[in-house]
Amino acid sequence: MLNIVLYVVTGVLLLVSFYKDKKKTKMAIKKAWKAFENILPEFLVVILLVGLLLAIMNPEMISSIIGDKSGWFGVILAAVIGSITLIPGFVAFPMTALLLDGGAGYMQIGAFISTLMMVGIVTMPVEIKYFGKKLTIYRNALAFLFSFVVALVIGVVMSL
Repeated sequence: MLNIVLYVVTGVLLLVSFYKDKKKTKMAIKKAWKAFENILPEFLVVILLVGLLLAIMNPEMISSIIGDKSGWFGVILAAVIGSITLIPGFVAFPMTALLLDGGAGYMQIGAFISTLMMVGIVTMPVEIKYFGKKLTIYRNALAFLFSFVVALVIGVVMSL
């Protein structure tokens, strides 16, 4: 129901914008479409990979690797994978929803998402270029450690 309300509100606001300034609204729609075209390939590849992963691995296997029963080993594994993976947030969140449905644990997903957003192993060379080696290492190390705090808080909150 909420989705329908959001779509209706968006449609109404688009019509208001079109009424106020047709040229700007058309330009905004063209820019939005171009952004969508740029995002779509990445999004589809990740969704296909996750779909393939979920088809190959049954929920019990996912649960044993990054589920609640995997404990801190699963949290550490998810944090390491999140640290070395370069996936945009708009792709990562739907992907992790699929993993949660497939048996992944909240703490593990919390560690994965927080390291994915905060730790950048792949982007370290660029970061070192602009901020220096020492600051880059400190920032990434602290972000990695903080991801465990995030995972713990999510685990406690979701178990209530």
